Amino acid sequence: MRVDYQELISKGLIKPFKTSPSQIRSRIDLAKRDIKTARATMAHDRDWAFGIAYNAILQATRALMFAKGFRPRAGEGQHKVAVQFAEMTLGEKFQDEIHIFDKMRSKRHRVIYDVSGIVSHAEARQAFDFAVRFIEIVEKTLADLLESE
Repeated sequence: MRVDYQELISKGLIKPFKTSPSQIRSRIDLAKRDIKTARATMAHDRDWAFGIAYNAILQATRALMFAKGFRPRAGEGQHKVAVQFAEMTLGEKFQDEIHIFDKMRSKRHRVIYDVSGIVSHAEARQAFDFAVRFIEIVEKTLADLLESE
């Protein structure tokens, strides 16, 4: 499947980026580190566990961006661009996952900048479980990309 990222490029939301396999792997490693940290944090700080699980998803998406030869532009809005990029790249098959990613993005923003104590234990656990699943989706997509090259 060929995806046209021209709209994101022309709006200045992403830019071409020459990457290496080690940079892509590094993003996945960061995502997995964040998964471990989210699990360890969940018992004593659900807000942070949620935020860290979200960050794992963000790092996995950055790995996907790097693999496709792009990176987000510097500045505000990078998280929203990551959601858009994931939606374009993963496609219709993963619309439910993209919806969850975007909802988590919005909630994480509230947790970090507006209100503390709004994440329940069940919600933190769901965020963690979703992050694990999302990273698996990205890893499979990356493997498929390597096969098709």
